[in-house]
Amino acid sequence: MINQQLLNPQSIVVIGGSNNVHKPGGAVVRNLISGGYSGELRIVNPKEEEVQGIKAFHDARELPPTELAILVVAAKFCPDYVEMLAKEKQTRAFIIISAGFGEETKAGAELEQRILDTCRQYGAALIGPNCIGLLNRNHHSVFTLPIPNLDPNGADFVSGSGATAVFILESAVIKGLQFNSVWSIGNGKQIGIEDVLQYMDEHFNPETDSKVKLLYIENISNPDKLLFHASNLIKKGCRIAAIKAGASESGSRAASSHTGAIASSDSAVEALFRKAGIVRCFSREELTTVGCIFTLPALKGKNFAIVTHAGGPGVMLTDALSKGGLNVPKIEGPLADELKTKLFPGSAVANPIDFLATGTAEQLGIVIDYCENKFDNIDAIAVIYGTPGLTQLYEAYDVLDKKIKECKKPIFPVLPSLHTAGPEVEEFLRKGHVNFSDEVTLATALSQIMKTPQPSSTEVQLYGVDVQRLHKAINSVNENGYVQPDIVRELLSSAGIPLVPEMVSTSKEELTAFAERVGFPVVAKVVGPIHKSDVGGVALNIHTPEHLALEFDRMMQIKDATGVMVQKMLKGTELFIGAKYEERFGHVVLCGLGGIFVEVLKDVSSGLAPLSYDEAYSMIRSLRGYKIIKGTRGQQGINEQKFAEIIVRLSTILRLATEIKEMDINPLLADEHDVVAVDARILIEK
Repeated sequence: MINQQLLNPQSIVVIGGSNNVHKPGGAVVRNLISGGYSGELRIVNPKEEEVQGIKAFHDARELPPTELAILVVAAKFCPDYVEMLAKEKQTRAFIIISAGFGEETKAGAELEQRILDTCRQYGAALIGPNCIGLLNRNHHSVFTLPIPNLDPNGADFVSGSGATAVFILESAVIKGLQFNSVWSIGNGKQIGIEDVLQYMDEHFNPETDSKVKLLYIENISNPDKLLFHASNLIKKGCRIAAIKAGASESGSRAASSHTGAIASSDSAVEALFRKAGIVRCFSREELTTVGCIFTLPALKGKNFAIVTHAGGPGVMLTDALSKGGLNVPKIEGPLADELKTKLFPGSAVANPIDFLATGTAEQLGIVIDYCENKFDNIDAIAVIYGTPGLTQLYEAYDVLDKKIKECKKPIFPVLPSLHTAGPEVEEFLRKGHVNFSDEVTLATALSQIMKTPQPSSTEVQLYGVDVQRLHKAINSVNENGYVQPDIVRELLSSAGIPLVPEMVSTSKEELTAFAERVGFPVVAKVVGPIHKSDVGGVALNIHTPEHLALEFDRMMQIKDATGVMVQKMLKGTELFIGAKYEERFGHVVLCGLGGIFVEVLKDVSSGLAPLSYDEAYSMIRSLRGYKIIKGTRGQQGINEQKFAEIIVRLSTILRLATEIKEMDINPLLADEHDVVAVDARILIEK
């Protein structure tokens, strides 16, 4: 629970506060004092008479009633302090900086549970243990530096790791990113990242609250809760970006050693973030860069003007934007010619607009005015402006400051001379601006934002799925495991997924008659072994009954063979749809191009069931191989609508039949008219 005693306490006690600011107890007191905390600040230290100018209590029992307690003492003492303060001093909020709890030992976990039980008994809020604290505009209850600039329009930052939070703050401060609050949840025994988002969602005030949320997540303990409240906040006008650490097997071990976090599968995290509308980041630099972008006006198009007095960075930014799906359109015509007359000879205006190293601050303003008011094919402006150390940049940055405040189109300042023009950059940031010192990092973050979809509905819509037929097929399965082909067909048919004509039999004569009925060529596949190709259990382009008879005899000799399947041989682009049930997340649906694109290139995108049509289209269009689906180099594209429809219908039956734990449809064959499922396997566990 999060309460006012935690957020805006009228009195705070630091248990273990000291005069040594190089230790956590002293650093917390220093930060509270330097942060201008206006309530009653009390210190408990049995050895000191005065701590940083504040009279110390030798025993916590001497304290008057106190709303918030910050504990910076050994773990073994914390449960008793919490119980005494909650019972006798009406303390209803605790921040426990101390480590040595459940993240380390079983005995530590028992201490942690005692604290949690006491907080529940008295209705007290608990941050930590094993955290750096809580920082907001009311109190700076952290022991670390840096303390960023705090502003109501700054970012709310929530981190599952204290040390990582410090490093992220370091990255942010250099860029000029301001904060409204910083939450280090530590072990998150009572208040986790999902709980902080819930509070922000349920108490959101669009007039006064920050609309930028940054998250560093090590463990998603409640995916549904995260999805619900993140989606709500984004629908209310917020923008959220997050790092989820521990997605790989090695990363999972690292996360576990730090906070006991259990990493979820990366595809499940990707799907959850996509459904919620969270921009996924993979590094501190990327997260803080996205946070800076969030503070600027939202992009309303993909066309950038690049304004620079240094050719190379302009070219690199052009390349990086283009790679990320953004555009740097050519600027030409009478207006471009007009602009060129206002610049020094040799300047280029085609885009990037390079007004040379000798270009003036006045010319910078003129170029920005043309991009803002005269060039209709421009949606945003990136200004790259540094110095080789020959001139000062105060005048140019004053112009940039003025234009950022005046222009409706977003302006992205790329000021790379952090050392040579350090004072000028610092003054620019003090005016409330942000700086993207590296143009390629900026472009990467922009493309990540642009490809993140809006939040999607979590409601199940049937889309023509035959629920009764679906449940009948599920109920007919008596044993856990991969089901027989006839059950696979029934399950897919219940979703209305088109299937290639096929027959399974142990009779050579039946299969030959079927092949002649549907028409050669046909495909033969062994039934029984899961990985048919690995055991030589697939034969393509069978054109005659004699060839089919030979393949039948061969396949029936394969170990574990229970029959042979014959299918009509179809042609088309190979597609793939898969699904896997992830504990706590639900079904993760994957789609992509089939064959080598799945097995070698791993070009797949993921979504969380149930999926809407918008989500399905977003998944398809985010594939690296999407140009093949759309049609390229004279080749006809596939029926994208049918592909999306199958993805949606499949996700619906998965939501209705949680007994399905794994599914592969590979390949589906697609052309401009139809998408047909050719081969599938389904794992059911009841």
